[in-house]
Amino acid sequence: MDAIVYTSRTGFTAKFARLLGEETRLPVYQLKRAQTELADGAEIIYLGWLMAGQIKGYRKAAKRFRVCALAAVGMGPAGQQVEQVRQANKLRQETPVFTLQGGYDPKKQGFPYGLMMSLAKGALKKQAAKDNGPEAAEQFGEMLEKGANMVSREQLRPLLDWYAGQQ
Repeated sequence: MDAIVYTSRTGFTAKFARLLGEETRLPVYQLKRAQTELADGAEIIYLGWLMAGQIKGYRKAAKRFRVCALAAVGMGPAGQQVEQVRQANKLRQETPVFTLQGGYDPKKQGFPYGLMMSLAKGALKKQAAKDNGPEAAEQFGEMLEKGANMVSREQLRPLLDWYAGQQ
């Protein structure tokens, strides 16, 4: 593995990328920088933020590098939505996909994301209740109102276990 490459909009994916870099001792690059500093075909672990199931920046990264594993950072609980992410991004079954719960910062949303989130809050909370129960929906609703940072080393454990198996 040559590097960790990421795209982050509000900082949660960047935090995960740095933690992963510390754990693996791989260099960490934002996608734009990686495109100028890494060789074509470099083997990478790619981390991107989720929006409507799409891993932002993944297609650009995949055109230039060999993406060996993907981590999708969103607001939902870690380990969920793997198959939805796989399907939305047209990923092969053999590509390792990990989902991580990053968080939400209402102050960093700006337009149009802030407007979209404001309009979708009710539906998102309802979906959280359906997927994880009323307590999870309440926590999710609080995250949407006040913001939350859920980034942790513990969430990286499945990805780190996969990486250790590659060595």
